Amino acid sequence: MADGVRYERDGHVATITYDRPEKRNAIDGDMRRAINAAWDRFRTDDEAWVAIVTGEGPAFCAGADMRSTTGNPAGDFPGSFFERPTVNSLESGWEIFKPIVAAVNGPAVGYGVTLLTWCDFVIASDRATFSFPEARLGVPTIVGALRLPRMIDRQYAMELLLTGETIDARRAHEIGLAGWVVPHEELGDAARDLARRLTAGAPLAQRAIKEMAVRGPEMGTTEAIRFGETLRKVVAATEDAAEGAAAAREKRPPHWRAR
Repeated sequence: MADGVRYERDGHVATITYDRPEKRNAIDGDMRRAINAAWDRFRTDDEAWVAIVTGEGPAFCAGADMRSTTGNPAGDFPGSFFERPTVNSLESGWEIFKPIVAAVNGPAVGYGVTLLTWCDFVIASDRATFSFPEARLGVPTIVGALRLPRMIDRQYAMELLLTGETIDARRAHEIGLAGWVVPHEELGDAARDLARRLTAGAPLAQRAIKEMAVRGPEMGTTEAIRFGETLRKVVAATEDAAEGAAAAREKRPPHWRAR
């Protein structure tokens, strides 16, 4: 554990736990640096194929710690105002094409919900709640406003973004923000079960599929198809593709190596 974040790996599944329960896992400057380090570790760990992200204690993530004295909860931005990069964390748009499962164990606020818009799967405890309170604080959420309307119906997204109201897990499931709602005591098992199911797929093929799903909608149709066919050729030349074909011929489970 470092500065409020735990990174643990069991086989090919990494679990990143926000671990500052005394502050409801609100993000201060130290925790931001630790969060970024944990996601970078997952991104570069060849043996980590799937991630689960969750929170310690009763909250998932209470957003930014507005009383932080350890630096900017949004992270460090080198250079002058006009030169600052805005993509400096997973929430702000780091590209990680490995599958990510969110296990939302309690309130997800601000940054906590923005994180979910970059996850591929959201499993919510029946104790979870969701809110973007920024409009009630007099400041806008930017990445949330970009991502949430792409994830769920625009009207429901705008309702959350513009009212600042809190919704429960049942409503989150109704509008598509949470894919599943489970009893609180079953949340960890549900997330681990989904992660195990994901490790049955070829990891490099999965990453190409995710990259296509992320990039494709921002491209024209012809460009997207050309890009996708290029990805297909690259993945088809991997050891895993050869193993998949051999396993199908031999009628046995494949042994993936992410190579």
